[in-house]
Amino acid sequence: MREYIPCLDNVEAISKLKSTERGEKFERHCPEKGKGLNCLVPPPRGYRAPITWPKSRDEVWFSNVPHARLAEDKGGQNWILIDKDKFKFPGGGTQFIHGADQYLDQIEKMLPEIAFGRHVRVALDIGCGVASFGAYLLSRNVLTLSVAPKDVHENQIQFALERGVPAMVAAIATHRLLYPSQAFELIHCSRCRINWTRDDGILLLEVNRLLRAGGYFVWAAQPVYKHEAALEEQWEEMVNLTTRLCWNLVKKEGYIAIWQKPLNNSCYLSREEGTQPPLCDPHDDPDDVWYVDLKACITRLPEEGYGANITTWPSRLQYPPDRLQSIQVDSYLSRKELFNAESKFWKEIIESYVRAWHWKKLKLRNVMDMRAGFGGFAAAMIENQLDCWVLNVVSVSGKNTLPVIFDRGLLGVMHDWCEPFDTYPRTYDLLHANGLFSIEQKRCNMSTIMLEMDRILRPGGRAYIRDSVAVMDELQDIGKAMGWHVTVRDTSEGPHASYKILTGDKHLLRA
Repeated sequence: MREYIPCLDNVEAISKLKSTERGEKFERHCPEKGKGLNCLVPPPRGYRAPITWPKSRDEVWFSNVPHARLAEDKGGQNWILIDKDKFKFPGGGTQFIHGADQYLDQIEKMLPEIAFGRHVRVALDIGCGVASFGAYLLSRNVLTLSVAPKDVHENQIQFALERGVPAMVAAIATHRLLYPSQAFELIHCSRCRINWTRDDGILLLEVNRLLRAGGYFVWAAQPVYKHEAALEEQWEEMVNLTTRLCWNLVKKEGYIAIWQKPLNNSCYLSREEGTQPPLCDPHDDPDDVWYVDLKACITRLPEEGYGANITTWPSRLQYPPDRLQSIQVDSYLSRKELFNAESKFWKEIIESYVRAWHWKKLKLRNVMDMRAGFGGFAAAMIENQLDCWVLNVVSVSGKNTLPVIFDRGLLGVMHDWCEPFDTYPRTYDLLHANGLFSIEQKRCNMSTIMLEMDRILRPGGRAYIRDSVAVMDELQDIGKAMGWHVTVRDTSEGPHASYKILTGDKHLLRA
């Protein structure tokens, strides 16, 4: 129970699956209503306050993630070592034994146009190990979301989050990943144990959906460089598929191959009639991802060039992107005015938090904005030079603003707060919820959301809930019942405002 992820550890539902050959058992299977967790998840014995960033990139306490298996399996590959009461991360990987920094230098040398931290700002690492690829890209101003299933090396994402590296438990199996189309400038897979060409290339077609127009797919794997018959056949199949996807093999050197996705639909439309895979139906929404099956078709790029023509980092953080125009809004204000107003609002709020509540001293690292809007809160954290990363959660019950969040150079994910979130317990230092409960109380039980917040919050972590006065009393009661130290404050608008701020500090509970 100490590492319980409700929708991934539902043994009853997994045992009833008709098939598991496509990775179905690694996907979400949430407990039925009334069968969910209704208690607090205790920490492991000996749990202690996590080592703070940036030191945590290289070492974490053994007692916080007490699992030696990964170190035993992968110790010789320079991934992870046990040293007394700590795990240490030398920065290596199966395919980059000499360290992630040298590997990143090699990629950039192969293709200088990648320009980490300027052209490439948001990346995805599939089958990420302990996330050293993403950990070392952070110093190059690249936000990498590291994803892996909860599988045989089941704690790799737990290690990544304990290190303070952006990561999620996610499997590329039968459903779309919970990110929008054209989310990532670069997608990386190093020995990620995925057969990209199976089922008419359906898994690589999902990568294609997620990859920004003109973006790069970096594959480091044995078929790239080994000359055994079976591996050569895999390479030929990969070249054949990527050619039909109109990807351009821009560089192949040693064990690394780099493809580039086209900037528009012209190549797709000029393919010979009957070429597989086909283009997706024009009415298919590539940003519709919540429990949506994978589709064996090529996602069309917007004719207006939306998503392809973003500006470079860091200016893209505050620049209203083109895809803002495609978001449905109920407002007499223009989308650009809404975007700018949200950015200004959160900039002022975070400045006041830093000034009055000394947020810089809190040593926040893993942060979640549970109702992110256009990502203004996360942008303000960067503007105020808080050394953290923010996962922006967009609820299925609201407008899908995820394309805008990624176009700003931020990370985000789709979620329904009536269900548990796919992360390990004790993985976030700060949970920020603005107006979440007053909206979701019509759909979900507020105590269910609060219990989930407690599960994913680290002991010593903090929740900031900014919401209407109407829900504050109940939230205060739930927080106290969970053992949080709860305080309710007025907003800057004063004691008669319709909103209040609840701060909940989670203490270390022993089972």
